[in-house]
Amino acid sequence: MSSYADRLAALREQLKADRLDGFVVPLTDEHMSEYVGTYAQRLQWLTGFEGSAGSAVVLPQEAAIFVDGRYTLQVRAQVDGEHWSYQSVPETSIAAWLKDHAPQGGRIGYDPWLHSRDWVKRAGAALKDRGAELVAVTRNPIDAVWGDRPAASPARLIVHPDRYAGKSAAEKRTDIADWLADKGADAAVLSALDSIAWAFNVRGQDVARTPVALAFALVHADGTADLFVASEKVDAEVRQHLGNGVRLHERAEFESALAALTGKTVAVDPERAVAAIFEALDQAGAKIIAVRDPTILAKAIKNPVEIAGQQAAQARDGAAISRFLKWVEAEAPGGALDELTASDHLESLRRENAELKDLSFDTISGAGPNGAIVHYRSSEKTNRKLEPGSLYLVDSGGQYVDGTTDITRTVAIGEPSAEMRDRFTRVLKGHIAVATALFPKGTRGTQLDSFARRPLWQAGLDYAHGTGHGVGSFLSVHEGPQRISPAGSAQAGGDEPLAPGMILSNEPGYYKTGAYGIRIENLVLVVEKQVAGAEKEMLGFDTLTFAPIERRLIVKDMLSEEELAWLNAYHAAVVEKIGPSLQGEDRAWLEAACAPL
Repeated sequence: MSSYADRLAALREQLKADRLDGFVVPLTDEHMSEYVGTYAQRLQWLTGFEGSAGSAVVLPQEAAIFVDGRYTLQVRAQVDGEHWSYQSVPETSIAAWLKDHAPQGGRIGYDPWLHSRDWVKRAGAALKDRGAELVAVTRNPIDAVWGDRPAASPARLIVHPDRYAGKSAAEKRTDIADWLADKGADAAVLSALDSIAWAFNVRGQDVARTPVALAFALVHADGTADLFVASEKVDAEVRQHLGNGVRLHERAEFESALAALTGKTVAVDPERAVAAIFEALDQAGAKIIAVRDPTILAKAIKNPVEIAGQQAAQARDGAAISRFLKWVEAEAPGGALDELTASDHLESLRRENAELKDLSFDTISGAGPNGAIVHYRSSEKTNRKLEPGSLYLVDSGGQYVDGTTDITRTVAIGEPSAEMRDRFTRVLKGHIAVATALFPKGTRGTQLDSFARRPLWQAGLDYAHGTGHGVGSFLSVHEGPQRISPAGSAQAGGDEPLAPGMILSNEPGYYKTGAYGIRIENLVLVVEKQVAGAEKEMLGFDTLTFAPIERRLIVKDMLSEEELAWLNAYHAAVVEKIGPSLQGEDRAWLEAACAPL
């Protein structure tokens, strides 16, 4: 079908044939993933929306797409407002919208392999108030009309060696078995792809930019496990790595394995397991314990080997970023440099490192007004020049075999305006406030989020995204359960107590629609802090990311003595950490870019 309007019309015809009055389309897969394989990009195929979070509802006479504040501008640029209404979450939930818009007595379809059980309960209750019902489909109607839908990736699993993981897969299974014993459970369902990758010390190539493989797993109280993955994806090296304690099955056999758990007590994560898993276990007569996946916190709290790997990856990445920033400073004034050329060059610098396996996400390379689109992705259609008097925002990262990186820098192209410098300095002050925060053990990310916003709030300004997300170890660049975000925000999380070993981003920003965007992002590690006279255990952050922060955008007089001291100490550390890997002009440029203010 040549247009998104044609696709929407085809879906409506299919819904008629399926005796449905509507259908809900989330951006996820059978594993509740944020980033999904091409075969699961149903929302993008239907609407044209290319963001990493969103949902849509299609009814006979209207359709709506739901996104959070990160995508307010992007959704309007990519999705036709003639056919779709734009809804903002959390202000408007899908359930609330359906309660107001679903046809009286209508049948609204959903794919039980793409929604959580809690969502099904909420949406079903909302529709009941309208005399309508929520109907589970056995075949996704989008798949019925998506004629050239890609197949799931056949790529093979990759062993993640213990020298990078810091703990063997057998030890991790033993830990899960001990956890099951504490819960009085026989088995745990692992359905999140990064949980499976972490628990079995394997990686994959099934999702772009995220090294995971399509699989399900059951881990048992005796420390053995059943791994459900397509047989063609497993070679002899992986079989040997997994060992006799892991029984291999085809991925398609997972549902029948759930049906065989009659009388068993099974732990299932209600946030990460889809409704179909709960339904299969209910029908089997299993006793379900709804509890968080036992790998989630263990994966988030990095061990010493993973922390050392992250530091090594950051040193490599910082050197590539420094060389890139030097190149932009030299090339941009000529007027020939554009967003795509810049992002391609940055990728080429990263790929000089043999340890790099992929980027950690598609680079956000935003010049001028495109920088104000929080999760912008440049294309031939939107590509802009880096013009004098503008700002250039570049948010990027790498998947190294020993760590995942994520960094944002904002660069002045030519002479910045006074307003740009003011806004940048406020963002920097917020960044420093988080970087230097001291807080008692048990503090949540929601309690720290306002630290980053206060300098902007003082000028009546703000930004519509969280301040920080968790980051994996050669895994997902967005990893829970920890985050730094406002309470009640659309970006779930923030209520997890921060614990030593967790890695988060520190990325406040400011975005002026139609003009420019600013963001400063480093990764930080939660560590114990010794505070003289403290009556509580105190925590804080150690910065992991090292690359120059744009000096020309800083208003020195707006910084306190403490903030200026932090900045100068940070830049001295940048030279110390990445300077030895740079030579000649690259080293000289770095030293000048990091000279004390």
